[in-house]
Amino acid sequence: MDTSVTIDARREQFVALHGHWDGRLAALLELSPDQFAAHAGLVSVPARNPALGKKEQHLVHMAVAVNATHMYAPGARRHMRAALDAGASPEEVLEVLQLVGTLGIHAMLVGAPILENVLAELAQDDGADLSPRQEELKAEFTANRGFWNADFDGLLRLTPDLFEAYVEYSAQPWRAGSLEPKMKELIYISFDVAATHLHEPGIEQHIRNALRHGASKEEIVAVMEIASLLGTHAVLEGAALLADELR
Repeated sequence: MDTSVTIDARREQFVALHGHWDGRLAALLELSPDQFAAHAGLVSVPARNPALGKKEQHLVHMAVAVNATHMYAPGARRHMRAALDAGASPEEVLEVLQLVGTLGIHAMLVGAPILENVLAELAQDDGADLSPRQEELKAEFTANRGFWNADFDGLLRLTPDLFEAYVEYSAQPWRAGSLEPKMKELIYISFDVAATHLHEPGIEQHIRNALRHGASKEEIVAVMEIASLLGTHAVLEGAALLADELR
């Protein structure tokens, strides 16, 4: 650590760039100025990346923090507040939450093909074509979302009732139109690529969708930079707990 930089100066530098300070950061700085300096250096990279505006940065941070595989409430609240302060509307924030809410369907998108493969091996798969209703649901999803992925085939064949409900559920943020399609796809990438999920088919699909909607390579990299900070939450929460125990 550069010993010429005082504790107060480190705090002031952090607040100047990120606009916030809390007990977790204070605890980390008190316990290990070196670790705090490393933390500040890491989180400053996406904060200084000009590819995304401040509002968009905070919406992506919020999506990573609030998604069901992580649910880091302190980060979700802080970035929600910061997004609102940066000009996000309540409708845009709600739309991010709606997008993140679709994550659970990956249980079926991953599980259904595996079930179908096992059933085929055991000669228990009837191999029936899609029914007229299933074809209609497929067309509706494609019209709403602008794409179809073969990963949805098993879900549609095995449980059309769930698929139909998901079509309606996943269409909600696309009907509102508060965020542009490119930003919606960047939000999908943010929680698919997070270390607590790493849903590779979704990452690839939504990267393709984002590029199709006009996203740049730099914007997608900026989203991944933000998602890469997820591990820092362990250090912040742990430092706060350790400081409490030592007191």
